[in-house]
Amino acid sequence: MRTSTTLPPLQALRAFEAVGRLLSFRRAGEELLITQSAVSHHIKQLENMLGVRLFIRRAKSIELTPEGAAYLGRTMDAFRIIADATTAMRRQAERQRVRVSVLPSFAANWLVSRLAGFMSKHPKIEVELEPTLRLTDFASDDVDLAIRFGIGRWEGVKAEWLMNEKLSPVASPTLFGDGSRFVEPADLLRHTLLGSWNPVDWELWLGETGVDIRSARVLQLTDYNIVLQAALNGQGVAIGRMHMVRDHLAAGRLIQAFPQTVRSERVSYWLVMPQNRRLSAGAAAFAAWLKEEAVSPASLVC
Repeated sequence: MRTSTTLPPLQALRAFEAVGRLLSFRRAGEELLITQSAVSHHIKQLENMLGVRLFIRRAKSIELTPEGAAYLGRTMDAFRIIADATTAMRRQAERQRVRVSVLPSFAANWLVSRLAGFMSKHPKIEVELEPTLRLTDFASDDVDLAIRFGIGRWEGVKAEWLMNEKLSPVASPTLFGDGSRFVEPADLLRHTLLGSWNPVDWELWLGETGVDIRSARVLQLTDYNIVLQAALNGQGVAIGRMHMVRDHLAAGRLIQAFPQTVRSERVSYWLVMPQNRRLSAGAAAFAAWLKEEAVSPASLVC
C-alpha cells in the first residue's frame, strides 16, 4: 500500500495524541505498550513531516506548543469521528437482518400480531416482511425465507410444513338482512362465492358437501385479503381459512355459515427455504420460532 503524502503515519498520530493528552512520553509509552524511545521517535517523525515543533521539552516536564495544542484538538476530533463510526459499524454488524417473503393475507391476519414475541426474544434480529403473491426465486431475490400456502411441492426449494388450514364458508351478518339463513350447503348457490386466485378452497369444501361448484356464481379476486374485505362488506360468501378469520369470527364481523370444516394437505402453510444454501443465524432463529409458533396452543384452530 502506497504511503500518503498528506496523511501522517497512524502510529505517529496515536503517539502524539497520547503524549499530548497525558503530557508524558513515559505514560504514553505505557498506554500504547511501546517503549519511551519509540514514542520519542514517532513524535520526531511527525514534527519533521509537519515542519513545526509540537512540544516544548523541559527538564522534568513537557508542554504543547501553540501549534501542538491546535493540532492535538483536530487530531482528537478525528480519532473521535473514527471511533464513533467504528462503534456504529459494529452495532450494525451485530444486528442481523432477516428478509421474509410472505403472502399478504398471512402477514396481515396471522404473522404481524405475533412478531413482537419474536423481537422480544431476539432484539438484535431485524425482520423485514415482503408481502407478495409470487413465488420466491432465492437465486435472484434478496430473501432469506418464504411462507407459502398450498401443497408444498415446489421445485428447487426446500419446504417444511408449518400447519394445516381448516376451511368453512363465512359471511358478514349483513348478508342475512332479510332474516334468511343457510340451511344446507346448496343454499350457497343463491349468493356470490368469493374466491382468491386459487379456487382449490371452494372446490374442496363444496366437493366434500356434494355441491357442484360449476353451478356457483364465483367472484374471482386476486388476494385473500381482498376476499376477506369483500366478505366483510357483505358482497358475498368467502371460504373461510380458519387461521385467517378467527379474529373476525370472535368479534362477530363474520359468521361461520355451516359447522362443517374441511382439512386437506392441499391447503397448508409452508416454510420455504433455499435448497442449497445454509441459513444465516438470524434466519435459522426465525425459522425455529415460526415452527414453534405454528404449533403453539394460541395457533390451534378449533
